[in-house]
Amino acid sequence: MNVAVLSGGVGGSRFVRGLLGVVDPADVTIIGNVADDLEVLGLHVSPDLDSMLYTLTGLADEERGWGRADETWNALDTVATLGGESWFRLGDRDIGVHLVRTQLLREGLPLSEATERIAHALGLQPALLPATDDPVRTFLETPAGTFPFQTWFVARGHRDEVDAVHYAGSPEATAGPGVIAALEGADVIMIAPSNPYVSIAPILAVEEIRDALVRRTVPCVAISPLIDGRAVKGPADRMLTRLAGGTSPAHVAACYEGLLDVLVIDESDAPSEPIRGVGRTIVTQTLMTDVAAARRLAAAALHGSGTLA
Repeated sequence: MNVAVLSGGVGGSRFVRGLLGVVDPADVTIIGNVADDLEVLGLHVSPDLDSMLYTLTGLADEERGWGRADETWNALDTVATLGGESWFRLGDRDIGVHLVRTQLLREGLPLSEATERIAHALGLQPALLPATDDPVRTFLETPAGTFPFQTWFVARGHRDEVDAVHYAGSPEATAGPGVIAALEGADVIMIAPSNPYVSIAPILAVEEIRDALVRRTVPCVAISPLIDGRAVKGPADRMLTRLAGGTSPAHVAACYEGLLDVLVIDESDAPSEPIRGVGRTIVTQTLMTDVAAARRLAAAALHGSGTLA
């Protein structure tokens, strides 16, 4: 069974880790958000791709929830001492990945090929495909001004309420190598429990990708990132309240209008009536407290799609 997953952020990577316990990793293709990418100290950083890489290869720092385990911070401490840019936390091990990626990009390789080389070297089993090789970037309009995603999220601690989200470069962007083939060859397409506005929407902002989902002939299943109407981590609930008008399953589904066959939601969010635009709603426990819980969630999502007996 071939599975294509649209994903970004920590929640998405943890869901995919559970999925790999249910489906052969060789049959899974991850289409990752790259609109969070940025340049720090001359290095090309791909936070969502790296979150997936580290989580799925056992390198992630589970306590901190981001970055690599057993990290040290000597390089960044030196940067700060010298008055350099130190607001974006880059550990020494993490910097090693960014150095190699940046070198490959400067040699003329596209992000997709650089990602494949790094993923192969780290022993990643499923395919990890950047949604696009083109420079799509997320910008957020707030009462305090318009900010690039990482400035808003990290430097400003996502404290500013969001009035609108834009994906610069998306009108010109084309799908990355292998992305459309993965979607067209999938037996099921899944949207991970990631922030709809800053993790999934930038992927769907690439017209080729959205069109592939619109014309799909297989089930598309989304897992809500909310539990009891609240985000486990991050600003998804605040964004939904302000931009969609609420945090119910219906508000989550509205972010993917015309693209969903199944919506998986937590027991605490069980609706009293059918959700408009969704063929089927699966109600289960969605909190991924550990790998076993993530596997149960992935299995429930696949069962709900009708692709897992």
